[in-house]
Amino acid sequence: MSADAAAAAPKEPGWGSKAFAVLQRIGKSLMLPIATLPAAGLLVRFGQDDMLGRFHTTAVKNTALILATAGNALLSNLPVIFAIGVAIGFAKKSDGSTAVAAIVGYLVYHAVSMQMFLGSALKNQVQSVVVKDAAQDVNSAVQVGGLRLALDLSKPNPTGVLGGILVGIIAALLWQRYYKIKLPTWLAFFGGRRFVPIITAVACLFLGVLMGWVWSPIGQGINDLSNWITRNSSVGLFIYGTLNRSLIPFGLHHILNAFPWFQFGTFTNATGTYHGDIARFLNGDPTAGLFMTGFFPIMMFGLPGAALAMWRSAMPTKRKVAGSILISAALTSLVTGVTEPLEFSFMFVAPLLYVIHAVLTGISMSLMWGLGCKDGFNFSAGLIDFLLNWGKATKPWLILIVGPIYFAVYYGIFTVAIKVLNLKTPGREPDPEVDELAPA
Repeated sequence: MSADAAAAAPKEPGWGSKAFAVLQRIGKSLMLPIATLPAAGLLVRFGQDDMLGRFHTTAVKNTALILATAGNALLSNLPVIFAIGVAIGFAKKSDGSTAVAAIVGYLVYHAVSMQMFLGSALKNQVQSVVVKDAAQDVNSAVQVGGLRLALDLSKPNPTGVLGGILVGIIAALLWQRYYKIKLPTWLAFFGGRRFVPIITAVACLFLGVLMGWVWSPIGQGINDLSNWITRNSSVGLFIYGTLNRSLIPFGLHHILNAFPWFQFGTFTNATGTYHGDIARFLNGDPTAGLFMTGFFPIMMFGLPGAALAMWRSAMPTKRKVAGSILISAALTSLVTGVTEPLEFSFMFVAPLLYVIHAVLTGISMSLMWGLGCKDGFNFSAGLIDFLLNWGKATKPWLILIVGPIYFAVYYGIFTVAIKVLNLKTPGREPDPEVDELAPA
């Protein structure tokens, strides 16, 4: 190959680019399991004592119990839901066998890792029980300090959704590698897609053993981080809120959210044990909501204020077109808490504004904690979730006081920055130049 040809050949992407691409794929794959949360949240919420459960009619109370049970069935099984969703979303191609492989893999991983935890310092987390009679040993048991302890596989796995995410990634990678594999004739029945659940089960067996060995320090580290943020909430929540918005352009914010929303903290009530800010809040944990409350002033008030500033700063000839985009995006943010349409309208054309937006989000997270306000959501921090969870929140009325202040702050900062720095937000783009045709 000549020197010119070698120079013209495309360069192989570096390890940093490859790692970033993998993280983006993981972030996108988390969207599918996260999409189950609104259904779970609505079912749990309507089934609680301050909603349908407050009625004394037997039929209504039974309906409330059924709804809450259905919702908690989803919240209690988030790890396997994440395993399936990540497997389908992470694989470049996928079909039903990808989901089957994820289910098989998670069942094996769950049983093996729980068995490992039973004989370790984490035995209390797997809710082991004393077995008085060998006939009662329906699962498996180990001898610990003269007591025979049995394993209850119905209890939550200490690794939570992180274990499900790892299983999903493994299932996806193995599916991509082996879904077309050809085996010898006498094993041909197990070739192709049928081979994937088998190899996934084997891989997840080793993953379960590995996690049984290493999870103790990892889990302790996650708990320590959660406790540190709880003790130093003003700093920790500011960092979290700022990072949350800063990672959106790269599609990595879902990875950041997975830990506080689905992993941090433990709450146990009569219906079960729940991990993560969302499940704990929906099931009545009075300490939950740290990682959600600060988003309400931003999504319901701040970003609509930014939209109004951009609309009023648009050129008169383009204000109508800009308004149709910005107003609809602002309403989407206000009502549902979906902010991407509005954020992407200025994220790349005015990155300084986006940096300001990220910092203001971090400040909001710290501020709402400092005021003692705790609120949560099933889907996002929009008006629907705000009204639905009013009865479960602590001091939710503070959001109605802080929110308008944030609206004014966003409107003022965006207006001044756009006009002083001549930022090309929607409606301020230069008109395309048209070349005049020379006479023939």
